[in-house]
Amino acid sequence: PANVMRLLEIVQGAATAPEVLATCMDMARTIKKVGVRAGVCYGFIGNRMLEGYMREADALLLEGATPEQVDKVLYDFGFAMGPFTMIDMAGVDIGFHTREQNRALLPAIPHYCVISDTLARMGRHGQKTGCGFYRYETGSRVPIPDPEVHALIELSARELGIARREIDDQEILQRCLYPLINEGARILQEGIALRASDIDTIWATGYGFPLYRGGPMFYADTVGLHNVLGTLTEYEQRFGPHWKPAALLTECAKAGRRLSQ
Repeated sequence: PANVMRLLEIVQGAATAPEVLATCMDMARTIKKVGVRAGVCYGFIGNRMLEGYMREADALLLEGATPEQVDKVLYDFGFAMGPFTMIDMAGVDIGFHTREQNRALLPAIPHYCVISDTLARMGRHGQKTGCGFYRYETGSRVPIPDPEVHALIELSARELGIARREIDDQEILQRCLYPLINEGARILQEGIALRASDIDTIWATGYGFPLYRGGPMFYADTVGLHNVLGTLTEYEQRFGPHWKPAALLTECAKAGRRLSQ
């Protein structure tokens, strides 16, 4: 909600005067928001990065994870809530309609967000309808694991010919976080964000990334960019070209530089 959200992404268009940008940044401080400048692109900074995070969370369900397993891994990492608790709160239908309107801009990946889209078409829109990835008692926001969702996931995997498997917590963490890092590097490379710390500020103040982890770009540097690059390269071979490492990330990893310097 706007009254709760601290983040204010301030989009600078090609014709935006510097004085206008400065006024908007000053206004953000006046209304006690954290203003961050963003360039123009699909999703700007925060939501553009969120796409890969949610894409992989959904894919993990088909491959063998459960919503509560994925949510627990991200919550234990330090997020305010896991991806499926978050989407139930925001509205499963919101993400669905956004994808429907922007299919041409999204990666051409088989089974893309198929569980999320199926739940939306079923009318399971999250907390507001009493069921989404979880079910909710009347008047409660506490998510309860739903056997119907588990059955839907298993049926969808069978129909799509996907052999489900045990997925460990480390893979879940990497599959959700490394798309953030990779897309963040592309955003830096394109000049959509001016600096890595702007990306980290957006994710810490607007998307529940744990403050003590420093944000996705700082976290990448603590893990080691050579390690991130190695995992991205492995996942590109396993899962496809949407895992291709960003040029800036590759360059920094090979040169021993940090993204957040």
